[in-house]
Amino acid sequence: MSSIPKIVILGAGYGGVLTSLRLQKELNYNEADVTLVNKHDYHYITTHLHMPAAGTDNPENARVNISKLIDEFKIDFVKSTVVQIRPQDRKVILEDGTLSYDYLIVGLGGEPETFGIPGLGEHAMNIRSINSVRLIREHIEYQFARFKREPHRTDFLTFIVGGAGFTGIEFIGELADRIPELCKQFDVDTSLVKIINIEAAPTALPGFDPELVEYAMQVLQKKGVTFRIGTAIKECTPDGVVVGEGEEIKSQTVIWTGGVRGNRLIEEAGFETMRGRVKVDEFLRAPGHENIYILGDNSLVFNPEGRPYPPTAQMAMQQGVNCAHNLVASIRNQPLKTYTYVSKGTVASLGKGEAIGVAFGKKYKGRLAAWLKKAIDLRYLFIIGGIPLVLRKGKFL
Repeated sequence: MSSIPKIVILGAGYGGVLTSLRLQKELNYNEADVTLVNKHDYHYITTHLHMPAAGTDNPENARVNISKLIDEFKIDFVKSTVVQIRPQDRKVILEDGTLSYDYLIVGLGGEPETFGIPGLGEHAMNIRSINSVRLIREHIEYQFARFKREPHRTDFLTFIVGGAGFTGIEFIGELADRIPELCKQFDVDTSLVKIINIEAAPTALPGFDPELVEYAMQVLQKKGVTFRIGTAIKECTPDGVVVGEGEEIKSQTVIWTGGVRGNRLIEEAGFETMRGRVKVDEFLRAPGHENIYILGDNSLVFNPEGRPYPPTAQMAMQQGVNCAHNLVASIRNQPLKTYTYVSKGTVASLGKGEAIGVAFGKKYKGRLAAWLKKAIDLRYLFIIGGIPLVLRKGKFL
């Protein structure tokens, strides 16, 4: 190892950004050479993407320039795409160069999990990035314009959302709010528009409090959403989806929110994975690699009952803080700290002024839950960018 250890952080998602910010706060100058690699020059707030996807907000409000967050004297930022991770050589291959490392942090984000359903990869859209939500928003508007030209094509006005987890529910809440505005803009009868949410599990928001799930479904049904719970999508085609025992639902818009897997680069690097995720040790390290930490969608952490925690922004943030602590401890030959996930609560928005949540051991719904969601968003902005970022972005979230 060189006299100054090289730390390379792959990905500027929640885990990567929190690791970077903690390192620049805790490390002394010249104590380590830290490089953050990301394919965009911005960090985006994943938990906010459902709004610009539906068209109820501008995509710009969900992104923060990395240069506004990091201290360039402490962290080098490299805008590039990771092509390969080579643990045996302690190297990362980028599309335009190579980085060597002493410590590697992998937080590359996940990829849509299609569960092998034919056609999903080819014909469905995903809420995964700033660019993908721009595409969804423009696509939805285009369907209204197409319908005006071909008024017999009601499939242009049928919007299918696969998956009733957090992303799916939050997106249909926003979409249901947007539909009346689009109908007015394009002079379309609102009764012709259908929003259909299809979920294979026996309930929406699996694992969430049943009383709050029922409230959420009632709110969304009043907004015009049709639920098909306990119904699996068997195939996605250019003309819609096939569900159940061969029933075809015609639609030109299928948005898949039914799951996320890890990253193929991790599998290709030779780590042992489950659906692209590495089962990390108690310090968030890849088994057999004391110098490689895996965060966020790329890591697999089990709860005391032996079930994997769902990869959330809250979890990735806590992992980033823990990872930074352990990196500093390693450099200074101090003991590492075990990672333990502590849930501070969960809130799901249901559109304007509506949400459900569990926090501080209590249930919240309606406007109070919506305020709680806003407070959580503002807290995150404060954590990564202080009061200036809250003032700049807070009013949009």
